[in-house]
This record gives sequence, structure tokens and C-alpha cells, in this order.
Amino acid sequence: MQKPLGLSLLLALGVVAPLGAQQALSTTPTLRTRWAADVDPENVLPAYPRPHLQRERWINLNGAWEYAITDSAGALPAVFDGSVIVPFPIESQLSGVQRTVTPDQRVWYRRTFDLGTRAVGERWLLNFGAVDWETRVWVNGHELGTHRGGYDPFSFDVTDALRDSGPQEIVVAVWDPTDQGQQPRGKQVLDPHGIWYTAVTGIWQTVWLEPVRLAYVKDLHVVPSLAERAVTLNVTLEGASDREIVTANMLADGMVVSTARAPAGRRIVLSVADPRAWSPDDPFLYDLEVSLASGDTVRSYVGVRDVAVREDPTGTMRLTLNGRPLFHYGLLDQGWWPDGLYTAPTDEALRYDLEVTTRLGFNMIRKHVKVEPERWYYLADSLGMLVWQDMPSGDNEGAEAQAQFAHELRALVAARRHHPSVVMWVPINEGWGQHDTRRYVAELERLDPTRLVNNASGWTDTGVGDVLDVHRYPGPGMPPLEPDRAAVLGEFGGLGLPLAGHTWVDEGNWGYRGFESLDDLRAAYRALLYQLRFLIGEGLAAAVYTQTTDVEVEVNGIMTYDREVVKLPDDIVADHRRLFGAPPLTRPLVPTSREEGQRWRYTEARPPDGWELPTFDDAGWASGPGGFGTQGTPGARVRTEWRSSDLWLRRSFTLRDVPANLHLRVHHDEDAEVYLNGVRVADLAGYTTGYLMVPLDDAARAALAAGTNVLAVHVQQTDGGQYIDVGLVEVLEP
Repeated sequence: MQKPLGLSLLLALGVVAPLGAQQALSTTPTLRTRWAADVDPENVLPAYPRPHLQRERWINLNGAWEYAITDSAGALPAVFDGSVIVPFPIESQLSGVQRTVTPDQRVWYRRTFDLGTRAVGERWLLNFGAVDWETRVWVNGHELGTHRGGYDPFSFDVTDALRDSGPQEIVVAVWDPTDQGQQPRGKQVLDPHGIWYTAVTGIWQTVWLEPVRLAYVKDLHVVPSLAERAVTLNVTLEGASDREIVTANMLADGMVVSTARAPAGRRIVLSVADPRAWSPDDPFLYDLEVSLASGDTVRSYVGVRDVAVREDPTGTMRLTLNGRPLFHYGLLDQGWWPDGLYTAPTDEALRYDLEVTTRLGFNMIRKHVKVEPERWYYLADSLGMLVWQDMPSGDNEGAEAQAQFAHELRALVAARRHHPSVVMWVPINEGWGQHDTRRYVAELERLDPTRLVNNASGWTDTGVGDVLDVHRYPGPGMPPLEPDRAAVLGEFGGLGLPLAGHTWVDEGNWGYRGFESLDDLRAAYRALLYQLRFLIGEGLAAAVYTQTTDVEVEVNGIMTYDREVVKLPDDIVADHRRLFGAPPLTRPLVPTSREEGQRWRYTEARPPDGWELPTFDDAGWASGPGGFGTQGTPGARVRTEWRSSDLWLRRSFTLRDVPANLHLRVHHDEDAEVYLNGVRVADLAGYTTGYLMVPLDDAARAALAAGTNVLAVHVQQTDGGQYIDVGLVEVLEP
């Protein structure tokens, strides 16, 4: 039998088992980040894990534990397999184990600690940041309870299970069905491929002990209101009498700006005469101190801000922050690491992704079907990053699974509603496990009326919530405008580029649209931003680019998976800043058929040479309204069916004068040639899933004249859906 670790409370001593010494994953990637070298088994993730409810005294239990993997029905093993570095998942490199855990197995953890002399009347809490998925906990052989949920924090009062002196033992058993179960799990699968990633099992956030008084602050619910110039505190107490008095101080730069007190169970309102608003440009955080007359004290913080959806001066619904419209532009953020999987190697690594996102000029992150540790949200609060928070997806088939989903959704809101950075809840992603959407939206609005709700990002909209969200790859695109909800683009982009030496695997990497060089990728990304500005002018309120980093075989990140290469140039920040300014306006010269069918002459038989010239006689061609194509083609509004390989179109229009800044507005699937008065002004390769703006050069402008002109198009189809619609617009820059 392996000797027990016998670790002290302050130092998690032990030796990490070398990679390959255990039963390895079926494939064993070795890609690591630079921070992996900084992981010290004796001092793992040493920062206090819960900044919004912080105590002076606490004991970090991260570090080396014993572990064993047994049959799921097995009891506590007599012999453990080796040591694991907590809180890195068993499957990760940084755990020192890197083993696959199947749904018919259970992971056991064990360690000892010594409290020494304990104060009379002191209670001890054992806290877990998150464990995936079903957790049972024993202290000194006493079972404390079971927790189900992979993303929310939980605690046990271990006082009555402690021995008077000497070593104390913690045992944790974890079962995780991964994708063989119905529970919320996000992107985890047992057979990772494509957009599905390596499974995560067991402890993956910090474990710690802290002593508390007999009466103590168990939780804080802080509700700021910039409009009311106040911060409301609902303080949950444990072990307190009805006579307990709670005092709250709000501080700015160390100076008290507001004080209030109330009996236990009563809310506390802190008034602030001239509150400093939290925003991406000024992420100011007030300090909070909450104390009980009986002696307990905790430290916290608050960002004072208001979020809403309101009409802009044109009557278009926009997302607002502190009463002003603000375009949200950010990244789909999976939160995965090649060495730690769900768990960042260090606090510096956790901060790095947010810092790069901020430095490049994004103001928002959609945290995608994962919940991060509390410190990530504290860093987002400190850096001024807006966060759309997804609920991790699961299959949710059957009443029991749906009840578990609802339970974990409520736990997510309760655990993360403190953070000013979180401005929107997203309960459903792309229809995955979608059920009772209207009920969940109503419940989220009841639980947290201070934030927006996105009823479903992509796919099946149910007509409720604050936004209408579509996904377009590569896009961009937007949903139709509505009178009561803002139009947002929940995902687009996904431009892929594998960089040798920085990939999870050498071959088989994947992106929504692939490129071979950084220059080509950057040009394509800038072209997407160019289109995005026009959509903002049409009413788009937010857009989310896929994604922050490459993840396993996905190579569509703005950074490589090891974070060594930032694929976007630093000067892209200027392009991003243009998104937050006044958008360009457009004046239709030749309307498209997007809103109303426009009549064209057309033929599916190859015409004679000169068909594109103004003098060509198209009287023998058919006549019909645009657009032309097949039903079901993404983004198409088909009014005249076209199924053959080629289509030729002509249309006459009249100009009073020739504007200076001309663009085509075009939706093409696939290759198209566009002519103005016989001059070839555009060659459009591939396909789009919506309308794009194509700038025209001086030669195109010179081809036009006051009076009658001709727009002619040839489009060719090879595979899949097909569609064509073209218009001509004048662009007016602000």
C-alpha cells in the first residue's frame, strides 16, 4: 500500500507522477502553455478563490492528493493508484495522471491535514469551487453529503466530523457520465473530434478550508442601480440570532462613501450621491465591507452599472449600458487549455486571455457553454469586459434531466450574479437540449431582473427575452429587426489557420473556413469587420466572433491553443474601434429583392456574346422577381426558382447623377460576375449566407452615367444550395 500523503494545511507536498507512468489517454497530446512550467505542486493556484466574499483566514487544499480509479459501484479502495495535482482534471497533463475516466468508473481522492489547536466555538467550512459531476465527501469516515452539478460551488460544515487533534482525512468520490448522461456538460465528449473536446472529470476548481464564527455571513446578493444611485445588499447569515446587526460600508479608494446597517434578515441600502459608473472604459469597483455585531467580517466589491434594451433615436432597439447605446463586439470563449483542459495553469494564464481580448479592442466575451472560476469573473470585472454567460448544454431528455438542468441553471445565476461584467444570461445554445425556453426566460427574469436574457443563441427562437440571436458562418449576418428586442449575431467568423508547432495534433485540424497564411487570414478578418459596420447601420446591436483560441483540433481562434501566437495584428484595434462609432448609412440606387421582389430579365440558356451590354436585346428572356435560387439556401428569399447550373440576369435603372462612393449589395451562391453597362466590375467567388457590401472602384463609377444604365449578372452553381440577388447602393460615411 502506498504511504498516505500526510500533507500539512499550508503546503500540499507530493511528487507528480510522470506522464506515461499511468494508463494514458488513447491519444496523448503534449502541447502546453508557457505557464505550465510555473505550476508548483506545493503552491497551486494560491490566490483566494472567491474575491466577492473574502475572508482573511483560509487554507488552500490544492496540490498533491492520492487518487484511484475504480468501478463506479466500488467502495473506497484499500490501495490508491498514485498522486494527482488538484484542481487539474484527471484527464489533463497538469494533473500528472492524464487518464481517461469512463461512465462506469469512479474517481477517488484522498488527503490528510492537521489543524493543530482549534479555537473554541469556531466552525470549519470545506469549500469546492466546482467538481464534475456527482460528488460525495467524507471527513474522518463521516459522510457529509452528495452534490450534483459540474459548474457551481458547494460547501460542507465539517466541524462535527473533525477529530480533537492529529491528522484529519478527506475523501472525495466523483462519478461523471460525460456524454453518456443527460446532465449539463458543455463540449465534453469521450471521443473528442471537431468541435467536441476531451472530457473533464473530478475536481477542477480550488478546494479550501476556512474557519468561521458561530454566526457568519454565508452569502451576499449585491444589486447595484445607477439610476437609483444605490446599492442594495441582501445578506444571508448562518447561525445568527434575530438580534444580530449587520453593518455595510462602501468605499472608494479607501475612503468610506456610504454606510448602512440593518437587523438580520433585512435588506441594506447603501446610497451614493454621485456614483462612478462601471463600464469597459472605466471599470471602477467600489470596495465593500460587511460585518456582524457578533464579530464576523467579509470583504467584497461592487460595480455600479445598469444594462437594458432601449430604442435609439431612429427607433431601433439597441443594447444600452448606463443609459447609452453600446455595440457589443466580442469573442466566443470556450475556456479550454491544452495542459489543464477546464483549468488554467495559473492565475496569470487566466488573466492573459482577458488581457489580450481587451488589448485588441473587444469589449465583450460570450462565455460558451462553460462556467469559469470566480476569479475569472473578478478579472473581467477589473478589466471592464462585458460577459454573456451561457448555461452549459446537455441533452436534457426526460423529466429528471430537465429538473437537473433547471437546478444547475438556478445555481449558475446564484453563483455569478454578483459580477458587473455579466450582462446577459444565455440558457440555450443552438437548440441543444432545448425545452421549456419560455419558462426558463421567465424564471431568469424573476431571479435577476437587472440583466438581459437571450432566450436561445442561434436556431430555435421562441419570441421571448431581450434579443433575437442568429448564427452565420462565416457571415456576418443579422436577424430581422423587431419592435421590442435587439437584433444580435451570436456567432460568426470561425476563420481557421493551423500554425505548425502550435497545434494539438499535426494533421486533421479544422476551421469553418481555412487559410494558409497569417496575411490571408488577417485580410479575411478585416473584410468581415468591413461588412459588420453596415449591419450595425441597419440595426445590429452585437456580434460574437468565433473564437478566442484554437481548441484541440479547432484552429479558428484569434490565438493558438498554447497562446504563443496572436493571429490578429495589434493594429486591428483601430478597426474594432470603428465598430463603436457612428456606422455608415446607405442609399439604395438599385434595390435588392431582400424586402420586396424586384423584376429582372433572366435566362438559363447561354446567351450570345455581348449579353451584358446596354444595347443587347433581352426581349426574348423570361421576366421574374428576385431573388433567384432554391428554397432552403441559407439566408435566401426565393421568389423565382432557379435550379440549373447557370443563370444570366439583366436589369435597367435610372440615375440622376453618379455618386462618389458606390457599393454592390449582393447575396451570391456561388460564383458571380457583375457588369455595369458592359464593364465587368466584380468577380465574386464562393458563396455567402447573407448580403454583403462590395466596394466598387473608379472604373465602375466611370461606367455609369446620368440616365438609363444596365446591371447584368452571371452566376454559376456547382454544389449545395444556390441563390443570387444584387443591388447597387451609395455609401455615406459619417
